[in-house]
Amino acid sequence: MDNLAQIKNYEKIILGIDPGTIVLGYGLIGIEKKQVHLISLGVVRLDKYTDHSLRLKRIYERITTLIEQYLPDELAIEAPFFGKNVQSMLKLGRAQGVAIAAAINRDMVVNEYSPKKIKQSITGNGNATKEQVAAMLQNILKFKETPEFLDATDGLAAAYCHYIQSNSKVLSSKKDSLKSAKKAKSKNWSEYVQANPDKIKKP
Repeated sequence: MDNLAQIKNYEKIILGIDPGTIVLGYGLIGIEKKQVHLISLGVVRLDKYTDHSLRLKRIYERITTLIEQYLPDELAIEAPFFGKNVQSMLKLGRAQGVAIAAAINRDMVVNEYSPKKIKQSITGNGNATKEQVAAMLQNILKFKETPEFLDATDGLAAAYCHYIQSNSKVLSSKKDSLKSAKKAKSKNWSEYVQANPDKIKKP
C-alpha cells in the first residue's frame, strides 16, 4: 500500500465504498500513467453503536476523514441490493446516502454500481463470491494481506470497477469520434465529386 507522500503523484484517486450499517468497507486506488496502485483499504466498524443515527454520524465522519487524508477525486459506491427485509434495506440506503453526502460535500464526482456490475467487472462473473472478488483483486493489485472483513475488498472492488468502466467509456468515445470523422470525410468526398465531375478521371 502506498504512503501519503506518493498520493500527490497520482493523476486520479478513486475511493470505493461498500456501504453497511454493521461494517462498512472502503478501498482507495491511485492512477498513474494508466497503472493502478493500491493506496489503502479497510473497514469502519459500527457494531458498537446501538443507535442507528450514531452509526450514520460515524459513517459521515469516517468518510470525511478519508477524503481529507487521501484527497480522492471520485467516489464509486455499491448500490444496495434489494432483498426481502425492507427495514434492512432502508437502513442500508441511509448508510449509502450519508457516504454520498460526505463526498458531495467535498465536490467529488459520485458513481453508483450494482453488486452484479462490480463482480462482473472484476471477475467476469456477476455471481462471483466475495472470496473470488478478493482473490482477483489481490492478483491484479499485487497485495498479499487478506483483510479481516471482506467488506474491505468489496469497497476496493467498487473503486476498481469504476476505473474499468471509465476506461471503457473513454475508448467508446474515441471510437465514436473516429467513426464520425470517417463518415464526415466520406460525405465531403461525395459532395466534391458531385460538384466537380470534370475533375474526376474515369477509367
